[in-house]
Amino acid sequence: MEINGDLCHELLIKNRKRKLAFNLDNDYIKWKVEVRKKFIELVGIENIKENACPIKVEIEEEVDLDGYKRIRFVFESEVGSFVPCYLLVPSGEVKKRPVAITLQGHSTGFHNSVGIAKFEGDEAYIERGNFAVQAVKQGFVALAIEQRGMGERKTNVNKLDPCGYHSIMAMELGRTVIGERIWDVSRAIDALSCFDKYCDLDKILITGNSGGGTLSFYATCLDERIKLAVPSCGFCSFESSIMAMGHCACNFIPNILKYFEMGDLTCLVADRPLAIVTGSKDVWFPLDGVEKSFQTVKAIYEKEDALDKCRLVITDMGHWWCKDVIWKTINEEVNKLGWEV
Repeated sequence: MEINGDLCHELLIKNRKRKLAFNLDNDYIKWKVEVRKKFIELVGIENIKENACPIKVEIEEEVDLDGYKRIRFVFESEVGSFVPCYLLVPSGEVKKRPVAITLQGHSTGFHNSVGIAKFEGDEAYIERGNFAVQAVKQGFVALAIEQRGMGERKTNVNKLDPCGYHSIMAMELGRTVIGERIWDVSRAIDALSCFDKYCDLDKILITGNSGGGTLSFYATCLDERIKLAVPSCGFCSFESSIMAMGHCACNFIPNILKYFEMGDLTCLVADRPLAIVTGSKDVWFPLDGVEKSFQTVKAIYEKEDALDKCRLVITDMGHWWCKDVIWKTINEEVNKLGWEV
């Protein structure tokens, strides 16, 4: 008899009936409420809230650069968790502008987003990976956040797999790193009230690549202040992506496949604009899984009578931040919203 160590899990994934999967025959409004409640439970937001603390912003640096000001600040998002951020503000007239939250994936850290090279390989990556600089050059106020388990916030306990170690520790405490990262994004938006002369907090978009793209979607699910989401190379069916290959542990939410697939969660975003960017050659978030999930996205947006607010943008690249495509997409969506940048 042939022994296959993966067969049991593969069969469970294939045959599992998701308890909260989107179904046209269900009471849609009631279903949305149930999905939100269950998602909050699964990512551990309530457990994180128990450790909440008041926001106190400490500005560490203000530097005038070519065409913009760079402000580094730190705040405590929950007791013992300090979040370093960069805010990039266009030079010239001081006025409120739309905010672009930009999120790195598994790079060496968020310093890449603002064009600071710290480690070997950063300089080669920064040309396309300076997400926040790209945003401020487009006229947005740009916010870069160091995510938990990465860069300056990585653990010192397990240096071989700092992000994975942080994720497992979170799970053992009844939370998830996804939930912690969502929490940090929301608390960072709270912290922006200290910069309200620059930031129009009624006009917030979020984007990022890979893990940053995944968090862009999840954060939009739970924070309705985010009015536009443009995740890049981070949205796909679980079955085709994180359940099909060796992804980082930070992508996992225990028990989630018992209830829904990634596409089902779109009900928490609709009817706000959602533009999903993906690479036709992406091996980590394969195109067939993205397109399958997008069928659910369209069905949900159609249910919301907002089909014109969702779109799938496919590049000819792999797992790659295609800055020209992404900023063209963002600006098109911003124009539809009537925002002045």
